[in-house]
Amino acid sequence: MHPFTVRVAHWQTDNPALRSIRETVFIHEQNVPVELEWDQFDKDCLHLLALDATNRPIGTARLLQDGHIGRMAVLKEWRGCGVGTALLKHLLREAKLRGLVVAIVNAQTYAVHFYMRFGFQSKGDEFIDAGIPHVRMLLQLDKQAD
Repeated sequence: MHPFTVRVAHWQTDNPALRSIRETVFIHEQNVPVELEWDQFDKDCLHLLALDATNRPIGTARLLQDGHIGRMAVLKEWRGCGVGTALLKHLLREAKLRGLVVAIVNAQTYAVHFYMRFGFQSKGDEFIDAGIPHVRMLLQLDKQAD
């Protein structure tokens, strides 16, 4: 197991690290158009940053004020090492601390089982976003154990 840490990131000061991860995963690997990756919500979100033992950025995720979790990205060489799990657990704790009662994720279909492990349930039909199949998933935070 490789050591890493997860911390709250600040959009202004951690912007280069957050952008680097998202550009690598979404724009270069998944071919998401640049104009769809960056939006008006970034400046107001809670962002997390995962760092390896040398403080190199390896993962990120964000929480919108309405409970939407998104832009969850982990560098390829770190997938399967628990980084995504750590990011999601941290975001769910933060959502509860903010008094949110539901967490929402538009999960890429290949990741549905990952979110189901945390209690998320699929709601509605599969849809395409940025050319990638997704499913909307919800988690009732007020009914979830800590």
